[in-house]
Parts: sequence; C-alpha cells; structure tokens
Amino acid sequence: MANFTAADIKALREQTGAGMLDVRNALAEAEGDRTKAVEILRVKGLKGVTKREGRSASNGLVAARVQDGVGTLVEVNCETDFVAKAAPFQQVADTVLETAVRTGASDAASLLAADVDGRTLQAVLDEANATIGEKIEVRRVARVEGAHVASYLHRTSPDLPPQIGVLVALDSEAVDTARDVAMHIAALSPLHLHRDEVSEDVVANERRIAEETAREEGKPEQALPRIVEGRVNGYFKDNVLLEQAFAKDPKRTVKQLLADSGVQVTSFVRFRVGA
Repeated sequence: MANFTAADIKALREQTGAGMLDVRNALAEAEGDRTKAVEILRVKGLKGVTKREGRSASNGLVAARVQDGVGTLVEVNCETDFVAKAAPFQQVADTVLETAVRTGASDAASLLAADVDGRTLQAVLDEANATIGEKIEVRRVARVEGAHVASYLHRTSPDLPPQIGVLVALDSEAVDTARDVAMHIAALSPLHLHRDEVSEDVVANERRIAEETAREEGKPEQALPRIVEGRVNGYFKDNVLLEQAFAKDPKRTVKQLLADSGVQVTSFVRFRVGA
C-alpha cells in the first residue's frame, strides 16, 4: 500500500520540477519519505545527464540585472514550459544571473567555468539537471555598459517567465526614453543600431534579391535602380533600430525620438528564448 498521496506527488513535483512518473516512483521507493525521494531523484538523474546531452532545450527564460552602469542579460534553457515556470528551475536561473553579474562573464563558456561556492556553475547545472530530469543549459550571456542602462523583460505568455529580454545603453540618463526604446526593441527586434553596421555582403544580397524580384514583376529596366534602392532602404527601415518607426508613435523614427529627448543609444542587445 502506498505511503503517499496525490498531494505528496504534487508537492514533490513542485519542489523538484521532476516528471510525475519519476516523482511517483521515487516516493514509492522511498516509502513516502520526501527527503529520501529527492535523493533518489538526484541519484537517478545524475545517471541520465549524459543521455540528455543530445536533447533539445528550447524552453526556459531570460533574466537581467542592471548594476553600476552595467547591464547583464542571460538566457537559461530547459526542455519543457512546465519546468520553465517551476520554482527549482527559476532558482537555478537566479544563480546563473548572480554568477554572471559577480564575475563579469561575457560568454557562456567562461560563465559555466565560474566558481559557485567551490564548484563550477556547470556542476551546479548538472546537479539541477539530475534532480529536475531535464537538460538545463546556459545558452548565452551579454553585457552592456553605458552612462545609462535600462532593461526590459517581456512575458509572451502570462503563465511563463520572461521569454524576451532587452538591454539598452544611452549616452546620458533618460529613464522614460530608455524604457520606451527597450520596449520597442523587444517588439520590433532590430538587428543593428546603425545602417553602417550592416555588412556589405548583406546589402549586396538584398540588392540582388530586390533586382531579381523587380525583374520577375516585369518592372521597366529604367526604373530598376530606383526600385532596388527603395527596397534596400526598406530593409534598413525594418532592421536598423534608428531607422525603424517608433512602436508607440509610428510617425516618428527611433532616431527622431532620441533627438527629441537629447540622447543617443550607444548599444543594445535582445534575447528571445530559443531564437
């Protein structure tokens, strides 16, 4: 006869983030002892860490912190949205962010090698992987510095943790403008700050596509240069932050918004979970 109830299964699942069947089996083996069941989940989970290495971790969350003029943004992944919204995974993400801020790591490899109470962060993730029963990984980390740095985290679903994260740096303090620009970046996902940042190869490819499309549409030969130029400019307006129409007031570009506020964006970064 089982020495545990459905409430015990629910509580242990919430505590560890492990799957329902794994939790039920662990409680059965532990004869209802929750502490022992957690140990069983950890032991069995560690045996499965290697097996999980090839699995896809496309869910998860983004987390950010701004401190002393430096913004830090991390993306921590797991396999399912159930785990993403569970407390154990979010506690792991907190540890990842705290370690990134403390060490100043700017790439995933150096962050995973960082010390956390005598262990590497990778070892901490492996232990969480074992307990939770899913592949957990740090996909990327970024740092942004400036006179004024703002962060914005966006939930694509109300029952999930933030899935989109933005850091934006300005050359002087403008709290409202910085937040507006960060929200704009979250919504419109620009790829570049200035037109000059777009590589020549990308521009050349856009010109080629524009010309081929215009010819396919039967546009007159003499009109092709103007049409191609217009479509390349359209690419810039879609992908360059300063040339995008401002999300809250499409009659102005982001560049005009910044000019009206007397500030400039010096850098930005945007993460979307799994993208």
